[in-house]
Amino acid sequence: MITWASQQPTWAIGFLDEVWWSRFALPRLHAWQDQRHPVRLVEQPWKKGDPDPKALACYGVLWQQGPVRHPVRTKISLRFVTGRPVSAITTQFLDWCCIHLQMQGKTSWLLIWDNASWHKSLAVRTWIREHNSLVKAEGKGVRILPFLLPTQSPWLNPIEPKWVHGKRNIVEHDGLLSAKQLAERICAYYRCSYEPHLALPEKVS
Repeated sequence: MITWASQQPTWAIGFLDEVWWSRFALPRLHAWQDQRHPVRLVEQPWKKGDPDPKALACYGVLWQQGPVRHPVRTKISLRFVTGRPVSAITTQFLDWCCIHLQMQGKTSWLLIWDNASWHKSLAVRTWIREHNSLVKAEGKGVRILPFLLPTQSPWLNPIEPKWVHGKRNIVEHDGLLSAKQLAERICAYYRCSYEPHLALPEKVS
């Protein structure tokens, strides 16, 4: 399917995943250093009164372009989350991606993701089905074709190593970033815009 979709100019191929970005946890890191300028990662303790969350959840899509034998996977779309990934947030992210794909002239999205509960939930499957029906009825928009990866196979999703490299490159060696600083640094590394955080709508009393 990827081979066929890669030959269609109006199709997009995107590998979707979620990741947590910690303000405190330090990644495993190798770096060149000398005796005068050693590289040390200083773990920062959480302090009472810190207004920011300890970590930020984030949705991301790695877009694949070019021929399937030599794919180009450099563009990533990101949205941070207020809270954690859930079905209602997932559908918001899917809708946002479709709007941007439509602006690029795309009509279909081959969506590849893992078996997370908020990917295969009834709410998400229903939303995708209704979204595709609306696209067909109106004759505009981006149709979504979701494909689930085998269970417990993160190595099959090419966005996974992108997360690893990103965490190594945005780490603060001897300080603590605020949540906004962390998000801005992540977006700068992946060369994408910093969008408002996705959140569940407030319940009306």
